[in-house]
Amino acid sequence: MKNIGFKNNVKQAGLYLGLLSLLIVPSSCDQSFLDTDPQGKQAGTVFWQNEGDATKAVNAMYANLRGWNNTAFAAIALESVGSDDAEKGSTPSDATFFNDYDNFSVGSGDGQLGGFWSGQYQNINYANQVLDNIPAISMDETLKARYLAEAKFIRAYSYFRLVRAFGDVPLRLKLPKDATEYNIPRTPKAEVYAAIEKDLTEAAAVLPLSYGSSDIGRATKGAALSLHAKVSMYQQKWQQVFDLTTQVISSGQYSLFPNYEALFRVANENSTESIFEIQNELLPNNKDVSNSQYSQVQGVRGVTGGGWGFNTPTTALANAYEAGDPRRDATIIFRGETTPSGDAIPAVGDNPMYNQKSYVPFALYTTGFNEGSQQNVRVLRYAEVLLMNAEAANELGNSAQALISLELVRARARGTSKTILPKVTPTDKAALRTAIWNERHVELAMEFDRYFDVIRQGRGEAVFGSKGWKAGKNEVWPIPQNEIDLSAGVLVQNPGY
Repeated sequence: MKNIGFKNNVKQAGLYLGLLSLLIVPSSCDQSFLDTDPQGKQAGTVFWQNEGDATKAVNAMYANLRGWNNTAFAAIALESVGSDDAEKGSTPSDATFFNDYDNFSVGSGDGQLGGFWSGQYQNINYANQVLDNIPAISMDETLKARYLAEAKFIRAYSYFRLVRAFGDVPLRLKLPKDATEYNIPRTPKAEVYAAIEKDLTEAAAVLPLSYGSSDIGRATKGAALSLHAKVSMYQQKWQQVFDLTTQVISSGQYSLFPNYEALFRVANENSTESIFEIQNELLPNNKDVSNSQYSQVQGVRGVTGGGWGFNTPTTALANAYEAGDPRRDATIIFRGETTPSGDAIPAVGDNPMYNQKSYVPFALYTTGFNEGSQQNVRVLRYAEVLLMNAEAANELGNSAQALISLELVRARARGTSKTILPKVTPTDKAALRTAIWNERHVELAMEFDRYFDVIRQGRGEAVFGSKGWKAGKNEVWPIPQNEIDLSAGVLVQNPGY
């Protein structure tokens, strides 16, 4: 269900944050950029006065999630092309830096590292501003508590993306009070994970199960519980994963959307399967709101309404599906096909395949706007909750429950397919684990999880070794060299880089 009101407001709020909207880089000492006074923005010194200011600040926090460094090149580089599911795409000479992530030769000076780092710390900075400033505002106390919980969710989400990409990262839970607090060292990842879990526990205790139509897209209790389960899964806290996913399943708030392919179309955003999505919109009279490039950078290259053609599926991914699995054609746009939306894809072009999950039908293109700017980014889906529940149940020795949750996902995928996907039946823990991992692979393909899934499973060398991946080094990416330089050595590089 589309909700233009919330989507519009989350962007408009960014115009009011003024100086407070600028990034506070955790390691940087040089704050000369603060001297610039952005025109048309409300000065930070007169902000944080009332409930309206609080609302604008929270909405601006959400708006930042859809920015370039959160959803475009940096995210593709660090969260997708290193996997066996995706490669650079586009033309061979365009954005060749992606190849360095694909073959694990990237150095610490590459700009996408800094972009990803900055994007996450911008989100954290927005959240910290909310958490530090809203408590003193005289406003509705229930709304205040909810806003603080939403900020904790966003902060936890960004720290999760950071810790799985870099390992130890600077942990900043308060705005710096003076220049001495800007330059802080990396915090051990165990402490970062503990902070993430604390934020999510506190957020889940306050956030509502659902919202009215004017607030669809905000973080819910289910979003906090689901992200907490995912964070716990990366730490192999299997009982916690099982308990948290069981809470989400038992809440009755979610169900699998019947049509897997249609699930990812614009008309079905924020569906019954959606747990959290980054909200994007195309408003013909407002280009500032219509700024997402998530779909544009991955769209079919060389056609009007398509895109740039980056982050393309691999042959290995195409071959990973069982015969008759409709998720294959719902995930991959092949050259020469006609999409379910009626777009004829030219048989000849730069790339043989494109990401169908980020695809927006060409007829929805508006001249002068980014292609596909109305496409939301699916961050957490109910299908993943079921698969986390299955994996945790299996690790705890409860194969019966694992098979129940796994079958729900396969049954939806099976749908009306002429070739029926068989039920998974083995109860042996190792065999069932493999089956669940395979299901995650095809169910969540091209959703920016495969790379980190393989690493957390301890299979990095087995799956990515032929691409150049090395144990003891490539579990994490290098810390951006610019951040190390700005810190005067307070930040130290990851081993091997």
